[in-house]
Amino acid sequence: MAESNRTAWVCAGQGAQFVGMGRDLAETLPACRAMFEQANAVLGFDLARLCFEGPEAELIKSNICQPAIFAVTAVCAAALRARLPDGAGRPAGLAGLSLGEWTALHLAGAVRYEDGLKILEARGRFMQEACEAQAGGMLSVIGLEAGRVVEIAAAAGVEVANYNSPGQTVLSGRRAALPAAEKMAKDAGAKRVVPLSVAGAYHSSLMQPAAEKLARLLESVPLQEPAEPVMSNVTGRAHGAPDEIRRLMVRQVTSPVNWIACVQSLEQTGAQRYVECGPGRVLSGLIKRIAAGAALVNVQDAPSLERAAAELAG
Repeated sequence: MAESNRTAWVCAGQGAQFVGMGRDLAETLPACRAMFEQANAVLGFDLARLCFEGPEAELIKSNICQPAIFAVTAVCAAALRARLPDGAGRPAGLAGLSLGEWTALHLAGAVRYEDGLKILEARGRFMQEACEAQAGGMLSVIGLEAGRVVEIAAAAGVEVANYNSPGQTVLSGRRAALPAAEKMAKDAGAKRVVPLSVAGAYHSSLMQPAAEKLARLLESVPLQEPAEPVMSNVTGRAHGAPDEIRRLMVRQVTSPVNWIACVQSLEQTGAQRYVECGPGRVLSGLIKRIAAGAALVNVQDAPSLERAAAELAG
């Protein structure tokens, strides 16, 4: 297998955002600046200013941070591709965490940049409305086997939201049910149980109203079959035809994110090196626990772009 096809690209999810993300790329690279300007025009508000300057209280709103992370990740990927010789670093497969799956689909040619921006602004808005309709929250359970966490979820009346890595599973559900789940997890021997700072119960049945609204929106969005395999958070396997993408991306809103299965599927494509595009390095930390020995590269600003381009071109 060619060296270029031993690389997978992965895309950041919600929570990775920070004030200042993407700014130096926009200031130094005209093509990146143009992508932010296009995002502003598509969305009808100054997304670039919110990314570059905040305030954080605005940037963290779901209908802002979801298109913001999508845009910054797409900008990082475009900047890297522009720096590489033809074929160098071309992904054997792609994956993204939650909203990042939409970015991965965009990078594989399945959804246009402008449509991804619109989808994620709406998706964030729909999810925020669902959060406001029913109080919910999330818990990260660390150091407990996933099967035991599934049992605790059933007993406490909550749901598994994320299989992030071996020993890290996230629970989601009604706020009133979370204290019981936290106690059960601690009693079962979890090393830590961390309440997450989120607006509601993402990737649970409480997001069903958001999923239904997203389904109606996606009916009119043109999609293409991905040019490279993009792993589904729902199944852990590669997406297929556009209608299947629509179904799975609607299901994703209420289903667990099986990040472990996504990374294992990327390994099966031959991936030995992972390029994390977008703000932060959360996914690199998770991949390190799933794919032992994998090489990890990230692109989130001008210095990391230089390092990644040098490594992939070499």
